Amino acid sequence: MYTLTPFERRSMELFDAFHDLENSFLGSRVPAAFGSFKTDIRDNGDSFTLEAELPGFDKEDLKLDIEDGSLTLTAEHAEENTEDEETAEGKEQAQTADAKPKPRYIRRERSFGSYRRSFALDGIDVEGIDAEYKNGILYVTLPKKPPEKPKPRRLEIKG
Repeated sequence: MYTLTPFERRSMELFDAFHDLENSFLGSRVPAAFGSFKTDIRDNGDSFTLEAELPGFDKEDLKLDIEDGSLTLTAEHAEENTEDEETAEGKEQAQTADAKPKPRYIRRERSFGSYRRSFALDGIDVEGIDAEYKNGILYVTLPKKPPEKPKPRRLEIKG
């Protein structure tokens, strides 16, 4: 029988050594375990654009909440049934003759679960925040608050 074995590309980057060390202690599911995803934040002058890489999620799987001066992004996949495939197939086929057999995986690396990150909204016009999800990337536009000009006032001179 032949097996499919995934391989990893190796490069000679300094930080790859730290990544490999981290994986040896924590396993290769570090992002899933710690609930993180890759995010870029770009300064556009009058606004920031947050780009969160969330491939495989549907728009309905994403939630953006603003509370206590922070923006919280939550992405959740529904958990698939992890029951033994043979047992599940037998139950389904016994119930309906037209039932489609469940796939029998040789190796399963894609994970299901939830990811959550929060970002501070200091200096952001909260009412103007806008979000769009396109091709696996969530784009959140965060307009900056205009700088407050100090109000002129006259000081009383004592004496």
